[in-house]
Amino acid sequence: MEKFNDFITEEKNTHMTHIEDKVLYGGANGTRQAINALRSLRDMLGGVHEGSVSVKWDGAPAVFCGQDPRDGEFFVAKKGIFNKNPKVYKTAAEIDADTSGDLATKLKAALKYLPELGIQGVVQGDLLFTNDLGADVIKGVKYTTFHPNTIIYAVPYDSPEAKTIRKAKVGIVWHTTYTGSTFESMKASYGVNVSKFNKSVNVWSQDAMLRDLTKMTMNKKDTEEVNEYLSQAGSIFSQIAGSTLRELQANGELAQHIEQYNNTFVRAGTIIGDTKKHTEGLIRWIHDKYQKEADKLKTEKGKSSRYSKRDELLAFFSTKNKASIQKAFELQKVLVLAKLKLINTLNKLQNVKTFVKTRNGFKVTGAEGFVAIDTLGSDAVKIVDRMEFSYNNFSADILKGWDKPGR
Repeated sequence: MEKFNDFITEEKNTHMTHIEDKVLYGGANGTRQAINALRSLRDMLGGVHEGSVSVKWDGAPAVFCGQDPRDGEFFVAKKGIFNKNPKVYKTAAEIDADTSGDLATKLKAALKYLPELGIQGVVQGDLLFTNDLGADVIKGVKYTTFHPNTIIYAVPYDSPEAKTIRKAKVGIVWHTTYTGSTFESMKASYGVNVSKFNKSVNVWSQDAMLRDLTKMTMNKKDTEEVNEYLSQAGSIFSQIAGSTLRELQANGELAQHIEQYNNTFVRAGTIIGDTKKHTEGLIRWIHDKYQKEADKLKTEKGKSSRYSKRDELLAFFSTKNKASIQKAFELQKVLVLAKLKLINTLNKLQNVKTFVKTRNGFKVTGAEGFVAIDTLGSDAVKIVDRMEFSYNNFSADILKGWDKPGR
């Protein structure tokens, strides 16, 4: 039987591709991995395959911390940790010299209190709160809340967990462990063994894992729908020319343009419709993008450079490639539909309620997403309801954590 780790690949956890975008970036193998990963997650929820799933918490900022392998001193860092010249902070003065405002406040709180956990090695997590906890009544129930980014997390106010949270100076959820003798060479392992951490009243700290995936299995109707979507995915995949997928995989710039174009629909809260019209719209979008860039330039040399890049990208759209890219968009659609069914089940397994705040009050929402992890913890794939989370993230109607007074 195939295992989950046959289907998923990932390096340092600074950026993870959405599962449906493996069609754009992964060639035939990556596309096959996307289909099989969803099949495996379906089976995992039924207790068939080994593996685990973590929740993507909507924290901010992402924080790396632990022992600097060069001197053993405790540090905190942002994503610049993996630069050629790693940027890490070991004193409040270093944080103030490089950051400001709310970010500096949060990093200094992390630097002050996280050493109490006695972290060995290097780990990554998402900050959820420092000095900015709230108390909100939502649908008649009082909660202790934290609102680090787009999603509001809510814990019943009088529960033991909420009382622990209110005593803490820092809240953080851990999801990735790094090993290696230098920052540059470190490898990611998904999951953090928080049982090895010291207890601290000042730090509310937990891992991101969902427990017992068999506790809430899909009902028969949802399972049948997922099976049908995955069957369609296999059929559509067989109709896409392998040469088209290889060209896309080799041309990361073009794949990135296609992803950006698709994201304009996500941000508008709409799905891809007629894939032939979508493909023609993509071609116009690329053409217009480079025309606008050329129009801003004064020299003919500069304009010519933009036109050349445009023509280079548009040369991909031969008759055969256009037919295959239409099928690729159809494949992405059914992968998303299967993914959403699985997400609906995973959302029921969470133990912290999630909301977004509109100008008219609170609205229930799902988690930012989930990460399915193989049995060794070395590989993972991102599973996100982009229509909900990304729309909320970009919508001016949804109040963000940084919209609060004083932030």
